[in-house]
Amino acid sequence: MSSKNIETRARILEATVRMLEKHGGRGVRMGDIAQEAGISRQAVYLHFASRSELLVAATRHLDEVLDVDRRLAPSRAATSGAERLVLFIDCWGHYIPEIYGVAKALLLARDADEAAAAAWNDRMLAMRDGCRAAIEALHAEGKLAPEWTPKRATDALWTMLLVPNWEHLTGVCGWSTRQYVRWMTTVAQRTFIKESA
Repeated sequence: MSSKNIETRARILEATVRMLEKHGGRGVRMGDIAQEAGISRQAVYLHFASRSELLVAATRHLDEVLDVDRRLAPSRAATSGAERLVLFIDCWGHYIPEIYGVAKALLLARDADEAAAAAWNDRMLAMRDGCRAAIEALHAEGKLAPEWTPKRATDALWTMLLVPNWEHLTGVCGWSTRQYVRWMTTVAQRTFIKESA
């Protein structure tokens, strides 16, 4: 891909992120994105065959811009399952406020918009994978609480950490991000780590 094409693709992705945040995910059409990026609608379609493909790419682009892999590196390098669990929750809890504008837009639009649903599902499955890795590390060490299977524990941790739960605790209950991270960590440790561990 030429540098001009790479630059155009980046402009489209940045325009998409801005439009999602500005309009809450509703009514963000390919033509609107093209106008925001200062290019033709046809140029958008040259880079992205569908709106679903574009929205998925835009959310992944946001992860790249915010360097999510660097942020996740400590949890991925953890030397125990318990440490991995704590570091993953810390990373995710501090990351949500930065992606909240786009996440909220996709949440609002996903029921009536297949493209928004595809983008939301793509990112939430990636987050679930982080939950799974932490739980499987505990399980491999024999430190997963005995009442849990790895799959059920992954499902429960994933559900605990979903954006709407963060939104409720910080927006309605008035928790700070620091309190959210602290208490989600405490709940996860008490729930998923075997007592004798």
